[in-house]
Amino acid sequence: MAASPSAVGSRPNRAVLLTVTCLGQFMVLLDNTIVGAALPDMQDRLHIQLTGLQWIVDAYVLLVAMLLLSGGVFADRFGRKRVYLAGAVVFTAASLLCSLAPSVGWLVAGRVLQGIGASALSPASLALLAAAYPVPQERVKAIGLWAGFSGIGLAAGPVAGGVLAEAFGWPAIFLVNLPIGVILLLVGLRHLDESRNPSAPAIDIPGTVLSVLAVGALTYGLIEGGARGWTSPVILGSFAAAVILLSAFVAVEARRSAPMLPLRLFRQRLFTVSNTAMVVVGFALMGSSFFFSQFFVYVQGSSILRAGLQTLPVSLAMVIVSPYAGRLAARYGFRIVVTTGLALAGGGLLALGTVHADTGYGNVWWRLGVVGIGFALTMSPLTGAAIQAVSPQEGGLASGISGTTRQIGAVLGVAVLGAVVRTRQSGGASLETGLDSAFLAAGTVTLATAVFTGLWLARSKPVEGPAVAHRSTDPDEVTTSNEVSVNSR
Repeated sequence: MAASPSAVGSRPNRAVLLTVTCLGQFMVLLDNTIVGAALPDMQDRLHIQLTGLQWIVDAYVLLVAMLLLSGGVFADRFGRKRVYLAGAVVFTAASLLCSLAPSVGWLVAGRVLQGIGASALSPASLALLAAAYPVPQERVKAIGLWAGFSGIGLAAGPVAGGVLAEAFGWPAIFLVNLPIGVILLLVGLRHLDESRNPSAPAIDIPGTVLSVLAVGALTYGLIEGGARGWTSPVILGSFAAAVILLSAFVAVEARRSAPMLPLRLFRQRLFTVSNTAMVVVGFALMGSSFFFSQFFVYVQGSSILRAGLQTLPVSLAMVIVSPYAGRLAARYGFRIVVTTGLALAGGGLLALGTVHADTGYGNVWWRLGVVGIGFALTMSPLTGAAIQAVSPQEGGLASGISGTTRQIGAVLGVAVLGAVVRTRQSGGASLETGLDSAFLAAGTVTLATAVFTGLWLARSKPVEGPAVAHRSTDPDEVTTSNEVSVNSR
């Protein structure tokens, strides 16, 4: 039974709810960035090749990307508290499995389960907040705190990963989730009130299954192609399966009355262009971040702890700049801010592609900072542009789709840029040369997208007025309270 308004609105209950949901979001975001710092230690202790490291990252991101929209629907239909706690149980148990994994296969399986848990926990946490704070002004403040904890988790990941992996080994980065998960369950069971949306749409099971299989087949081909050979029957078969499954997904979604991905939304140029750019943001940001710690450890000889600290300028720049991105878009328009952000990020990545083993850190940190600033300027305005392109009733769906497209880009970024590194190494190049090529490729794609958005992103007329909150189902959305409504017609 849904909680009564008085129960939901009581101050003590809402304070506990805000604490629990923020802590859960912190855990999810921490796990997004904490793994990167520990990849070199995983590689050394488990004797994993680059392909295995790619699967450790992409197994998690893939499941989050494909199940995020469904997680929000599950929470609305079956109860936000129930889905939130179920997600916390799965995520915590999966973290224990990861820490005990004796091989890369078990570790990837644990990461898959973590992705399933995160795809339930994160959207349910935001749904709980939205239900508990019906007054718009209070909701903006609550979601702002929720987003702030997301940013803290994002920034703390590299440092925490470096400290834990250096002191205790890579399993510790997963064990840190256990006490957080136990707190969430004990407090949540006792203090959270149940709520649901009786008119929530039906769950699109065929669409969800087909999307997971399609992107999974494509990812398999991209990651394994370098090791098995790009023309091997298995790899060609995986690409063919991806095309068939994607075609089936489009056909199913076009016929369903309540699809998880309404294809009609892509008839709006603003929606299509913004989501295309968001794919590139995920591709370049996650794909390049995958190699940061490996560059500092294997090319420049840093310790794991030092490497974690050295990657910090990216996440710090994003946390600092992200809250202002929506305001800048409101003043200057989506196109100017997004194009500027992509140009900065692309230029920063190209600059990273010229860094070598003997380059001093004083000449590296600012390049990382420029990358972080650039991507921070793009994510919030791109989500805002996607929301502006649809009706007000579909704003939450548009936000969720925007987050999903970025996660899909992240999956492809780790796979494709990893393939670039492997291809260069198989041709006799050093790891340093391979990593430089990956950064240059990411930068080139990002700069090309800057030109694309500059030409095709609809002109947006600056408006005056307060920022408004939207309901995002994206666990990486750290600027929820800063989206703006702009006339982009």
